[in-house]
Amino acid sequence: MNLQKLPWAGIRVQAGATSVAIDPLYHFPAKYGESREPLYPLGEFGAVDAVLITHHHADHFDPEAIKTFYGADTPVFLPAETAHLAREAGLANVRGAGAGETFEIGSLRATAAPAVDGMGDPQVSWVVEGDGKRIFHGGDTLWHGYWWAVAAEHGPFDAACLPVNGAVLELPGRTPSGQPICLTPEQAVAAAVVLGAKRLVPIHYVAIHHPPLYRETSDIPDRLAAAARDRIQLNVLQAKETLRL
Repeated sequence: MNLQKLPWAGIRVQAGATSVAIDPLYHFPAKYGESREPLYPLGEFGAVDAVLITHHHADHFDPEAIKTFYGADTPVFLPAETAHLAREAGLANVRGAGAGETFEIGSLRATAAPAVDGMGDPQVSWVVEGDGKRIFHGGDTLWHGYWWAVAAEHGPFDAACLPVNGAVLELPGRTPSGQPICLTPEQAVAAAVVLGAKRLVPIHYVAIHHPPLYRETSDIPDRLAAAARDRIQLNVLQAKETLRL
C-alpha cells in the first residue's frame, strides 16, 4: 500500500490497481485568504477509483475539483446526513456512510469510523485496508472518547493520518471558545498511540492561518517531534511525497 500526501488534509491511498482519495482539495475556501501551501491540480496525483470525504466543510469537500479531475460519475462516499449536498453539487454517484459501514472498492476496503467535528457537524473517519495494510484518516476530528473502541474494532494500524494544527476559531455570530476544534500536535500523537498505529502521518496544517477567524497553533513541527519521541514513528510528508507501507 502507498500513501501519497495531497495538500492540506488529503491523502491518496493505492493498493494494487485501486486508488482512493480522501478529502482532496484544490479550490481554496476564499474566507481563509490565500493558501500557505501550493494547491496542485488533483490530476497531478493520478486517477482514483473513488473519493472518501470525512465531512462537508469546504476545506475537505471540494465537489468542483472532484468533477473536474475525477469525473462526476466517480463514486463519492461521505456522511449520510450530508449526502444530499454532494448530489446537489452535481455528483452523480454518491453513497451516504454511517459509522461502522464498510464498502468494497476494487482491492481496497473502506470503513467509516467515529469522529467528532469541532463545529458539531456530521463527520466520519475512514479506515482503509488493502495489501495486508490498514490506515486511519481522521479528517479534522477533535479529541474524543471513541479512540479505544476504534482501536479494538479496527486496529492496529500501519499508519494514522491525523490533524495536528489545533485550530482556534472566532466565527461571526458564535461566542468564541478559545478551544481547538481539531487535534493539537500532542493530542494527535496520543490518539495515534491509542489507535495502535505504527506511525503518525500529520495532516491538516500549514495551508490555513487567518487570524482571528482561523488561528493555527504554534510550533507544530517541534511539538510533534517532542511528543512522538520514544512513543511512535513520525512520518512528515510534503504534498506529492509517497510513503510505502
